[in-house]
Amino acid sequence: MSRFIQLHTLISYPPANLNRDDLGRPKTAMMGGVERLRVSSQSLKRAWRTSELFEQKLFSKVGESEGALGTRTKQLGVEAYEKLKAAGISEKLAGEYANEIAKVYGALKKDKPYEIEQLVHVSAEEKASLDKLVAKLIAEKRAPEKEELDALLHKQQAADIAMFGRMLASKTEHNVEAAVQVAHALGIHATVVEDDYFTAVDDLNHKDPGAAHIGESAFAAAVFYQYICIDRELLLQNLGGDAELAKRAIAALAEAALTVAPNGKQNSYASRAYAHYALAERGDRQPRSLSLAFLKPVSGGDYMAGGIAALTSVRDNMDKVYGACADSRCELDVIKGEGSLQALLAFVAE
Repeated sequence: MSRFIQLHTLISYPPANLNRDDLGRPKTAMMGGVERLRVSSQSLKRAWRTSELFEQKLFSKVGESEGALGTRTKQLGVEAYEKLKAAGISEKLAGEYANEIAKVYGALKKDKPYEIEQLVHVSAEEKASLDKLVAKLIAEKRAPEKEELDALLHKQQAADIAMFGRMLASKTEHNVEAAVQVAHALGIHATVVEDDYFTAVDDLNHKDPGAAHIGESAFAAAVFYQYICIDRELLLQNLGGDAELAKRAIAALAEAALTVAPNGKQNSYASRAYAHYALAERGDRQPRSLSLAFLKPVSGGDYMAGGIAALTSVRDNMDKVYGACADSRCELDVIKGEGSLQALLAFVAE
């Protein structure tokens, strides 16, 4: 079994604003002396993790399988408080119990009662343990005991936690090192962010046909290079040795990376796209990105063909200089009509 799986994709997005900065404009980065469009790895991972595809491929009821997806939230204490109070526990006691529960997952916010400062990723099994404890406290009308609180975090096999990891500052023994590394998607050519001046008309104002609203929205288009590295051995370890679940998780991640777009301003731009080129690699050698292929921005009118040519050229040259950087490979090329999604998914999950 090869330890590392690397996935390189090229995907073309039409005018869009997939991932906004603090000013509401598309995120960018300088590379090779020019400005490129960028989509952060955080945006990509959230789009994949919360997608309908992930739910269909990986979600299952706790008790039937250990492969349920986790939940990222700050609201575990708030939810416990609301359940306790709704069941007749006094507001004061419900607050005390909820605070004790919330502290298990992290420090509490000073200005928001029962809310945790940092997002905590809990598995379905751990969420079920919390629900069971709250129900027990309601039935027995008492405070949680230390042993019960300590048992809220435990060994789990949530596929998304195993892939993307989690960090608990106060409970480091329950930290999970991410088995999947995701690079920021970066445009392979220079891009200029443009502003769309738009107006809206009041349908019931027949006396004044002018604009009832005027605004601007920034957008840009690009072909993106996207890189993912999966440590299959670590993923298997994080999943407690469940090889079948590891295969499902890898296949689901690869399919999401090829077909699920970030959902930023989708209603305004309908910027849904599938990867038009993908290269999957398996091997035990130290992984490497192929972003070097785009240090010099692709120019000319055919970014698709130019991007594929640049990527495969650097891949081949890396092999010539360093020796084979992968034991085996599988490609998908929509432009040539070669390869298939199913073949690539079977390859990465093998």
